[in-house]
Amino acid sequence: MGRVTTSTLTVLRPGLVDYREAWDEQRRLHDAVVAGDQPDTVLLLEHPSVFTAGKRTEPADRPIDGTPVVDVDRGGKITWHGPGQLVGYPILRLPDPIDVVAYVRRTEQMLIDVCAEFGVTAARSEIAGRSGAWVLADERGPDRKIAAIGIRVARGVTQHGFALNCDCDLTAYDRFVPCGIRDAGVTSLSAELGREVTVAEVLPVLEKHLTTLL
Repeated sequence: MGRVTTSTLTVLRPGLVDYREAWDEQRRLHDAVVAGDQPDTVLLLEHPSVFTAGKRTEPADRPIDGTPVVDVDRGGKITWHGPGQLVGYPILRLPDPIDVVAYVRRTEQMLIDVCAEFGVTAARSEIAGRSGAWVLADERGPDRKIAAIGIRVARGVTQHGFALNCDCDLTAYDRFVPCGIRDAGVTSLSAELGREVTVAEVLPVLEKHLTTLL
């Protein structure tokens, strides 16, 4: 497992990890950060293909073909994770007074800044209630999400996090309603740039921007 420790943040890069295994590790790290036994830590990894459903998922949002879904305790609706998508799980103690919206905005800004480094102009959605990083409507199509955010805060410490599409198979999103949003699309760095942009290429760039979260 790759590990980088700065004065404020430990970054773990375990590679391709089963979703449930990573969730168990998140909970272990969360308990340790809450207890003060572990510094603020971020897991940066990929998952084998999996659907996860947040607490606001509607039955109609789920895959129509009966694909298994892991129900989780984060906010938001249903999403997909899979190879070619860089997933980040920051386990961070938020400053008092706890402002979850401000933390989401910092996460969005980090993702927007990472996209900019690759020449992709991303932004916050102009539609209220839609978190994440978006490529706004242009001649190529409607608004399309390039990075999703779904978090939980318990005992002052964050769990779950973000997913940035690098060179994943976007057809996975055809099987369900991503984040319960029916009038927008999904994209990736590779799709926007017309060249392969791998997780390995994005990792060091995103890592450099993690301090935005603090």
